[in-house]
Amino acid sequence: MVNGESIILFGPPGAGKGTQSGLISTITGKPQVSTGDMLREAVSDNSEVGGEAKSYMDKGLLVPDKIIMELIKIRLSKDDAKNGLLFDGFPRTIPQAMALEKLTSVSMVVSLVVQDDEIVSRIAGRRTDPETGEIYHVEYKPAPQDIRSRLLQRDDDTEDTVRNRLSTFHKQTAPLSDFYRDKGILIEVDGSGDIEQVSSSIEAIIKRNSLG
Repeated sequence: MVNGESIILFGPPGAGKGTQSGLISTITGKPQVSTGDMLREAVSDNSEVGGEAKSYMDKGLLVPDKIIMELIKIRLSKDDAKNGLLFDGFPRTIPQAMALEKLTSVSMVVSLVVQDDEIVSRIAGRRTDPETGEIYHVEYKPAPQDIRSRLLQRDDDTEDTVRNRLSTFHKQTAPLSDFYRDKGILIEVDGSGDIEQVSSSIEAIIKRNSLG
């Protein structure tokens, strides 16, 4: 085992992981990492493992777990990871979770729980202004009346696409939730409130767990 103790954050697309991972990283001092970030960095650095990953990515194939775990091992060896990392959206499968256990002990798994209908509302309601790049929401952040006609909806933000992504997430995550629940380290947080409410809940949980 290279390092410990790490924290895992997962939740469905649109649950607010990006916002909350920043909070957790600030509170715990554990650097936030995602497999996407590590892959891009490895490819950019022209490292050996990055070259292996790129050969799969260029073909539109999933990067094998063996390469992902090697990237994580390298990341855990860096000085700022001596007290573990905050994994954002990883692992996604039981084999990945079991492989991660060999590299770092996991002290806590924070699962943001948001109902599918709310996720669909959050994502499918997004609209982008092609001229400014500003993102609006038909319900939560309506655009000014005079620019609404030019707003666009991303192809992957349609309701059908979002529900397909959610279906995949649930298939992958249900076994993972049980895996970590059986270990007694899964903490489910209601992610349906506003950002401040969710952040307060997570902060209280982390402080409570750090005190044992």
